[in-house]
Amino acid sequence: MKLRSDLKTYTFKVIVEPDGDRWHSYCPALGSYGAATWGNTREEAFRHIQEVVQLVIDELLEDNIPIPSGPREDVAVFSDERVAVTV
Repeated sequence: MKLRSDLKTYTFKVIVEPDGDRWHSYCPALGSYGAATWGNTREEAFRHIQEVVQLVIDELLEDNIPIPSGPREDVAVFSDERVAVTV
C-alpha cells in the first residue's frame, strides 16, 4: 500500500481539567471553532475532546478552511507519517 506524499500529521495540545464534579476539556488552537467538551471522568473528557477535534478538522477540510498550524506550543505539524500515543 502506497501512502500519499502530500499528507501531514497534526498534533494538537488539549487541556483536561477538573470542573466541579466533572471534567472540562478543550483544544486551545481550535477554541474559536468550539473545540470544547466535558466528561464525568478525566478519561471520558479526554475521549470526547479527541472526537471533537476530529469533527472540527473534518468540518474545516469540508469547508476548505486551512487547519491551524500554530501557535507552536499548541500545534505541531509533521510532513512525514506519525502515530500519536497518549499514555
